[in-house]
Order: sequence, then C-alpha cells, then structure tokens
Amino acid sequence: MKSSVNLFVIVLVVAAGISGCQKLNLSPSDWLHPASLRSQSPDEETSEIEDFAETKVETPFIGDYTQITGKNLIALEGVGLVTGLKGTGGNPPPSVHREALLREMRRRNVKNPNHILRSPSTALVIVKAYLPPLIRKGEKFDVEVYLPGNSEATSLEGGWLMESYLAEQAMIQGRGLLKGHILAKARGSILIPPISNEDRKKAVAGILRRGRILAGGVSVTEDRNLALYLRNDFKSIRNAMRIADRIGGRFHHFDRYGIEEPLAEAKTDKKVVLKLKPRYKHNDSRYLQVVRKIAFRETDVAQRVRMQRLTEEIKIPELSERAAIQLEAIGKKSIPILKSALKSPLLEVRFHAAVALAYLDDGSGLKDLAEAAREEPAFRVYALAAMSAIDEPEAHIYLRELMSMTSAETRYGAFRALWTLDKNDPFIRGEDMNGQFMLHVLQTELESPSQDDPNQKEGAPKNGGPMVHITHRKHPEVVLFGSQQEFRVPIAVRAGDVLITGAPGVDQLIVSKYAVGEKDQRKKVSKNIAVVIRTAVEMGASYPDIAQMILQAHQQGNIEGQVEIDALPEGGRLYYRPVEEDALMALKSGEMKSSKSKKKKSARVGNENMVPNIFHSGAPRKKTSSKSSADSSEIGEVTLSDSRKSKSSDDDGKFIKQSTFKDWFRYFNK
Repeated sequence: MKSSVNLFVIVLVVAAGISGCQKLNLSPSDWLHPASLRSQSPDEETSEIEDFAETKVETPFIGDYTQITGKNLIALEGVGLVTGLKGTGGNPPPSVHREALLREMRRRNVKNPNHILRSPSTALVIVKAYLPPLIRKGEKFDVEVYLPGNSEATSLEGGWLMESYLAEQAMIQGRGLLKGHILAKARGSILIPPISNEDRKKAVAGILRRGRILAGGVSVTEDRNLALYLRNDFKSIRNAMRIADRIGGRFHHFDRYGIEEPLAEAKTDKKVVLKLKPRYKHNDSRYLQVVRKIAFRETDVAQRVRMQRLTEEIKIPELSERAAIQLEAIGKKSIPILKSALKSPLLEVRFHAAVALAYLDDGSGLKDLAEAAREEPAFRVYALAAMSAIDEPEAHIYLRELMSMTSAETRYGAFRALWTLDKNDPFIRGEDMNGQFMLHVLQTELESPSQDDPNQKEGAPKNGGPMVHITHRKHPEVVLFGSQQEFRVPIAVRAGDVLITGAPGVDQLIVSKYAVGEKDQRKKVSKNIAVVIRTAVEMGASYPDIAQMILQAHQQGNIEGQVEIDALPEGGRLYYRPVEEDALMALKSGEMKSSKSKKKKSARVGNENMVPNIFHSGAPRKKTSSKSSADSSEIGEVTLSDSRKSKSSDDDGKFIKQSTFKDWFRYFNK
C-alpha cells in the first residue's frame, strides 16, 4: 500500500513539471537533452560562483582561487679558491670539494693546480648564496664563503674569491656530490666581521674563517617571474584566461613601440605567469597583496556597493589596512575615497590610505607618510618604501628632512628610500670607489632642524648629529651623515695594507703603504674622514679594509659621531592603537590627544617576510623571540642599531664600548 502511494506522488510531480514546461513552450526533450544537463566541470561551477557574485557584495577575489609561486629563495652552492691571504691559507685535505676544485682548475688550464692549493696565500672555500625571487639575468646578490671544518687555513681576512660557479647541489649517498645547472657566478673581496685586538688575544678568531662578498654573485639564468596556480577544482583554460584578463585590466605596461601589454598571461589550464609592475619593483609583497584582492568578476553596481562599504571601513583602524588594499586593487577610481581618509585624526588610518595612494601614483599622502616614518616605528619601513615609489619633488624634500632625525634607522632608511627613488639626487649622489663600493657624503648639518623629532633630547644637537654608516649586505657603501666629520688624534689604524697615523695636536694625517715588491707610498692629508677614505682607496684599500678601519677608529675613540651597521627599519613590529575612548573623542573633536594612561591594544603591522625589497637582507629570515626590541615604548629607539648607541662614561659620552663588536658578530650571523 505504501509503495503505491509513493508511485502516485511521483506521477503527480512529473505531470505538474511537464505542464509547467508546456506553458513555457518547453518540451521534456529540451530539458532532458544531454547538452542541457548540469555539468560537473569547473567552468560550470565557476559560472554559478560568478552569478552568485553579481547579486552579493561579498565579491570573490583572485586570491580565493589561486596560489602564488616564485617567491622562494633558491639555495646555491659551489667551491672556490681564495687568493691574496697573508700566510693564513693552507693545503686543503682530500675531499669531494678538493676534487671538484681541481677539476675546475684543470678545465681552465691552470698549471700545477696542486702547487697552488698548497700555497699559504690560498685557501679552498665553500661558496653559498640564495638566488632571490624576481631577480633578472645579470643582477647581483650577496654571497657567503667559509672554510671547511677540516681546513688548515685560519683566516680569510684580506682574501679575494676567484670566479666560481654556483648551482643547486645535493650530496647523495653512494653517488657523491651531484650538481644541477649553473645559475650564478661569484667573485670579489671578502668582508669579514671586524675583530678587536682584545678578542684576538681571547682566541675568538674563529670568526675570521667565514665572510661575505657584497653583491658578489651575478645571476646567469633566465629571469625569475611569479606565477599563479589555480586550485585543482577550479582549473580550466577559461578560468585561467579570465584571471589573466582581470589582472591585465588592472596592471599593464607599454613596450618600446607604445603597445599596451598586460602583466599576466595564461600559460596552461592552471598556470598564469605574472610580471611585476615597475612601480612595485621594490615592494613585490605589496604587489601580490593587491593582485590577490582584484575581483574575479564583479558588476559595476556590485563594485559601487562595495566601494561605499570600503569608504566606511577604511576609517576604522582595525579594518583600514584591508580596505586600503582592496581600494588599491580597484584602481584610480578609488583615489577620492583614499584622499578623504587622509582627513582622519588617526595616524593608522592616514598611513594606510597614504600607502595605497602612493602606489596609485598619487602624492597626496606624502606628508602623512613622512609623519608615519618619523613618529611610528611599526609604520616606518612601509612608509619609506611607499615614499620611494613617488617621483615628486615633495618626496625628495621629506626624505631629506628625515635624514636629519635622531633615530639611526630613520636616517639611513630615508637615505635608502631616496637612493631608490633617484640615485642622481644631488643631495645623496655618491662617488664610485674603484668599482668596489660607493661613498656618499651628505651635508645634513646644513639642513634645517625638524621640530617634530620624537627622539630629540633637551640640550642635544638640533639634528641627529654626525654619523657614519657602513653596510655588510647587498649594497657596499659608506654614508657620512655630515660632510665635515674628522678623525680625532692621536690615531693609528689600518685599512688592509694602508696605515693611517696622526700625532696629538696635528692638523694632518699620514696615509702610507709599504708592501713587498711595490713602491712605497706616503701622503699627508687632512683629518676629514671622506678625504682619508679616498686616499686609502687610491693606495689599494678595498671595501672590507675601509669597513675595518672605520670600526677600529670608532672603538679607539677616533670618531666623534655614531657609527652604525645596516641600520634598517624592520617589518612585523607592534603598533599600539589609542584606546577606544580616545579614538572616539578624536573622531568627534578632530584631534588625537591621549588622556589618562590606559592599556592599549596592539596590532602587528606586516611581518618579517613582507619587508620591502630595498630594506630586505636577501637571506632567509630566522625566527626571533616574540619579545622584540621593536616593542619598545619609546618612539624612535627600537632597532638594534639604535640600541648600540653609546653608554660610555667618557667625557663626551660618544664612544662605543667593546660591546659594539659583539653586536656586530650577532648581526653578521643574523
């Protein structure tokens, strides 16, 4: 009985369906045709997603259906020969590395290779490097060298790496060392951590067994590009082409013939090759964030509704970063909304809006970016990178002013941003020191002092004062903040084989070089640091020699101002938002004034792996403690470089103690 009732119900439903179709002039054969059946292919599922997106504000983004590849570092390794050592080399013991080096020397028709390896002026080294993402063929990167554990050599100080080949390598049991394709070459003078005489006596010279060659590697492989891979349940030629079209509609460039070319191209049913927009060249992480927030499909009506919502969200600190990136992904039509956010009394809101405007080629937020870089350490690295993307006179002016701040990372960060923006800016234009490094002499003492320096102390100089900055990553350079800096006397320091001496009370220093087989050189020069550096380089000093000389002079108290090493702003710092009561009061009154001391909510801005390229070391990031110096409550004093400021009890209080060298060791191995 029950089965007969169910059969009767089914007959009624089918009859009702047929009659409904007949009213619509549809026959059962039409809707039962195989071509009209619902397909299970990704294309059909996509169309359902798209139709759904047209009627809802929750727009699906490209990042919802894709994953990005090409941001990884490629580990390279090779074996090389270091020459020019002062008796600290040695004969390498038998190993696969020695065999590989001998094969390479024979391939290059080197006579008596074993005799060369036995020389105390040479040493076999392992060469390692990381090929950066998005590197172009011919571009340079840092290289590290170190002596094998069983090597008889004791130091790489003063050494020069002969040209070596770098490739991906793997040690396979039973098959030995296997090499992949050669991806890079390496050569150059070796920079080792400077070491004091006291540390030499304490037998810590093991640090001399490794070093770095700044910009010593050169890529010889094809350009590295990014790629988007579609989800497996979404892959199809149709979807890949749609994603490429959506990206190409937002990001494109013009070739040499003036023809517009999109920056995305569908290669397969699941791979879309993505080229970098030149404006984002020095901040590819930002570029990828924006690409992921491009709408997969969205009608004009839905976009207007979403923009109205984003207009409100960007004013809310907790939502402002996400809203700014979405508005940046929409493009130029978002500029009025972002400009309106610049009127907010909250620095966090103005900062995110100004960054988005900068990458949309609008300088309306330059003042707010300068304020963020000056006032808030958590925003500093991203604000400076955004300023380097706007080629406007106002950007040059703000960056020059930031170079007179007290915070070392603010000063050097501003220099790096301006150098990225325009290497030929007269204020920072450098001098080529025999192709080894650049010397930049900045007249910061002539700049007008800022009234808003958060790190300014009563009775201190009206600007940051004299500072010498050296690097040991990516860019070999010496930057003198203050063109009139002089060495104090008495002085006796070395720059490799070059000796710099000066007796008490003299107005000139003696720069001399005495080497076997070479003509003696001796010259009197002024005490000006820039002049001494130029003279030492003329006599053959290398960049590692100059770096050693500067740090040795500073340790001895021969340099009056600060000496900093890679004082770069960092990403992933904590920002402490104003408490809700103060924020609401600010929105009403238009002024941001804190009342009583209250517990503030913290928010991490970016992360260590999203640091803009101009401030990135180029090496893999190591995990650090959650309690970072970046969490310091004192504005402007949050970096390792700033923490190395003098705490000496000397009369002038400007000499750095022995701890400077311990900091250098720690930072060198960071």
